[in-house]
Amino acid sequence: MTEKKSMLCPNCRKLISSDEPTCPYCGTVRPGALWKRGVLGGFSLLRVDPVKSIIVVNAAFYLFSLLLNPASLGLSANPMTFLSPSGEGIFLLGATGTLPIDAYGRWWTLVSASFLHGGILHIFFNMMALRQLGPFVLAEFGFNRFAILYLWTGVAGFFLSYLAGVPFTIGASASLCGLIGAILYYGKSRGGFYGEAIYRQALGWVVGLAVFGLFFPGINNWAHGGGLVSGIAIAFLAGYREREAEAFILRFLGTASVALTAGVLSWALIQAVYFLI
Repeated sequence: MTEKKSMLCPNCRKLISSDEPTCPYCGTVRPGALWKRGVLGGFSLLRVDPVKSIIVVNAAFYLFSLLLNPASLGLSANPMTFLSPSGEGIFLLGATGTLPIDAYGRWWTLVSASFLHGGILHIFFNMMALRQLGPFVLAEFGFNRFAILYLWTGVAGFFLSYLAGVPFTIGASASLCGLIGAILYYGKSRGGFYGEAIYRQALGWVVGLAVFGLFFPGINNWAHGGGLVSGIAIAFLAGYREREAEAFILRFLGTASVALTAGVLSWALIQAVYFLI
């Protein structure tokens, strides 16, 4: 009688036998392979929380944007503009819109703009929303779908706002709206009492965003709408854990999304420092 060893699946972190040909929970092929434990499961093995990691990156970029031009900090009594980085600073770090793209060809800013913020309240409310929405999407969709959703709904939202002629824009709200769109799809698709409750709650967030966008100036409603619709579309195409195992293409796209984000943000830092030297 051979003794079976247990392990945590490197993708979904459920307890399984190490000799399983595929994970019965998420469909990962040969989850016991050493390279999959070390590479595909790298984020889990290192105990890195993706939501907390995004918050840390946003906070780091916000602080760096303040340090780029401290003489131009927004120190007014207006809480909406208090501790605002300079326009030059956020431009160098990757603000997007028709100005950066059409005048300077900075298409990569469609990625970087999601990690920049225009003031202390701007980043505070966005990160609080991410802290609320992110863990749910991560749990129901898995790491790779979450990575795809967060990156590409931000890109889609900012691309739509670029097409609408928005000249200069930043913020995580396009990606956050993408997460809301995914939650909307999840609730409606799952159905039942739980699914309907999730759907109604997400619908309430959409209504709140619409009202907020109508009554407060400077809100990029195009980015919000593009993020929301693309979130629904990506969730429809990618599925979620309860209905569909994570295919290889999703793991590949999730890894590629993380790599692309890391590359773009690294480039934003390098060229910002270069222009200041």
